[in-house]
Amino acid sequence: MHSVEELKRTLSRIDGRGYKAYKALVGSYDMGRFSLHVDHVQGDPFAAPSKVRVRVPMKHAGLPPFLFSNGVRQMAIEDYLARKVQRAIYRVSQRGRGSGKSGLIDIDAGDQEVLERTACKVTSDWVEARIYAGLPAAGRRILGREAEKILCDQIPKIAEQGLVRESLSHEQAKAFTDCVENQEFIRGQLDERGLIAFVADGAVLPRESGNSQRPLGQKEAVPFESPDTLRVSFDLPNPVPGRSSSDQRITGMGISQGVTLIVGGGYHGKSTLLQALERGVYPHIPGDGREYVVTCRDAVKIRAEDGRRIEQVDISPFITNLPRGLDTRGFCTDNASGSTSQAANIVEALEMGAQALLLDEDTSATNFMVRDVRMQALVHKTFEPITPFIERVHEIHDRFGVSTVLVMGGCGDYFEVADTVIMMRE
Repeated sequence: MHSVEELKRTLSRIDGRGYKAYKALVGSYDMGRFSLHVDHVQGDPFAAPSKVRVRVPMKHAGLPPFLFSNGVRQMAIEDYLARKVQRAIYRVSQRGRGSGKSGLIDIDAGDQEVLERTACKVTSDWVEARIYAGLPAAGRRILGREAEKILCDQIPKIAEQGLVRESLSHEQAKAFTDCVENQEFIRGQLDERGLIAFVADGAVLPRESGNSQRPLGQKEAVPFESPDTLRVSFDLPNPVPGRSSSDQRITGMGISQGVTLIVGGGYHGKSTLLQALERGVYPHIPGDGREYVVTCRDAVKIRAEDGRRIEQVDISPFITNLPRGLDTRGFCTDNASGSTSQAANIVEALEMGAQALLLDEDTSATNFMVRDVRMQALVHKTFEPITPFIERVHEIHDRFGVSTVLVMGGCGDYFEVADTVIMMRE
């Protein structure tokens, strides 16, 4: 392993040379309490940034073993540390002069969901963060002094603020991992409780805008409250944040297996609830508002996708007898209609092992979802190739054990096939 002085000498030697001379940096460097590993150097200042790893021995990281004692907690602590490193980057990083991605420092820390990612790795021996760094250049000439600021000044500060024991709050880290473990515990209990989803009392479902997953502000948001008839409770392995350490019970609405309708007036939160359920397949960070909205892992959002390609999909359960004798048992098209695309999406989801289908009336093909009595009288069944979803929805559950949650605002026909109806109000 090279020393930090060797790194500085190399940067001084290649200063002002062509950008490809940065390749000389590839290797490992002893930075004191951590090691720096330059794994890949970008070939051009405008290309994807270089890949750098910062590895801190556990004696300096100081993570208690209970924070990564099982797979779920390890996923959670790695996600937590990636976010912590990202905050340190925001505090420390300063884009200096240079072309392209010069001076960029970043890490893939994600958004509101907690996922298993490669941005951070925790073992019993060390903690490691995988960082993107844009090595600086003027045009395509190396700026050695600017690169030294990044590699020998900014990244060490990021490591100190994000990964070493002095910067770690055990209380915050424990609250984060406990919350994620609680969510996965609920998910593991859903099937044996006959549920496909759980929405906790007090959950904040709406988001701040249509293109953001951040929660709506507390002043505007209305906390979710379960109807008494659907309220269930779970005894969690860890305390619920904001309550006493002995309070490990959480209550909320359980959505049962079968066919469930979500109804209500406009702007009363029908689609908002469905969007929370579709995101509920992933655990969420504490404070998100949806952290205790938990959906079975194999739930899939279904919608019409006009214009999508379909290749060898058997949509005959929904569509047959197409004009010109087109075979729907191995249907192919480069430009699917709303109904054929939605049929293909359902069949593909079932093939992949989906356990719940989530549909919204607003994003579905009307002629695929239902045919009213007058239309049936006008267009005889022999001339109608589409078998509407309403005629298959219970069969899908009875034959394959796949539940369905539908948002409906304008069609009452589905009441005839629904096992549960949830009406949203305010």
